[in-house]
Amino acid sequence: MEQEVYHIPALLPQSLEALDLKPDGIYIDATLGGGGHSRAIAELLSPEGHLYSLDRDSDAIARVFADERFTAIHGDFRYLSNYCDYYGITGRVDGILADLGVSFHHFDDASRGFSFRTDAPLDMRMNTSGGITAAELLSTAAESDLASYFKLYGEFKQARRLAAAITAARADGGIRTTGQLAELAKPMLNPAREKKELAQVFQALRIVVNGEMSALERLLGQSVEVLKKGGRLAVITYHSLEDRMVKNFMRSGNIAGEEEKDLFGRSSAPMKPMSSKPIVPDEAEIETNPRSRSAKLRVAIKL
Repeated sequence: MEQEVYHIPALLPQSLEALDLKPDGIYIDATLGGGGHSRAIAELLSPEGHLYSLDRDSDAIARVFADERFTAIHGDFRYLSNYCDYYGITGRVDGILADLGVSFHHFDDASRGFSFRTDAPLDMRMNTSGGITAAELLSTAAESDLASYFKLYGEFKQARRLAAAITAARADGGIRTTGQLAELAKPMLNPAREKKELAQVFQALRIVVNGEMSALERLLGQSVEVLKKGGRLAVITYHSLEDRMVKNFMRSGNIAGEEEKDLFGRSSAPMKPMSSKPIVPDEAEIETNPRSRSAKLRVAIKL
């Protein structure tokens, strides 16, 4: 199973422990990425166990490892139940892991347009075979929508000002590259927090381009029908919006966090969180993998 790793998996030992892996179990890695989590899971399975890993990025699928205990699926986890039906594992899955972070590969490959470190076409699509690019979004979205995106998904304080500047730039050909966007946003950034705030702007665009919030909501909902009773759902998040959705769903069964109860006052939530607090990386992991600093792992059991 030797393969070049282009992503250091966050919270790896904790994720494996959270899944309570059984050698002959059926598991799903909803975010294959660089394959770090998937390799570790597959290596702990017996010939009777199996891991199904999904990714909508063809680059991730092209780098998969060969193992009889492993099946790679080129697809979006928002269609998780469809794939499980196809493979006949709906209601039989022992554990699902979803690492919602962006892999090193996406940031390091300038042509993908995820990073402001180098000037490149502003793409940001996880699946480059379809959908609109970030540049196309900036050239077509209403100014009010852009402001909402930067405020909601990037928590960027100058959201309205940036949205106005982007729409004004359309008269001169618009924003087509990462460098152009970074240069346009620069006067609105706090010099002491320039890189962090610019990362927030890019994060907001990435979330919208890839429909990440709606995909996560669908994944969470479908996990209930896919998992067997006692199965584990483990999700690693990297920003407050994701974490809030996951926490609310695990606690109440919906992303709004509105707990429903029966006539006897019993919760109808389909899952039970393993803990009220998320698992976070220790200092040793952060030192070797700085991008894991904001990672939070939440785990729940299907009732």
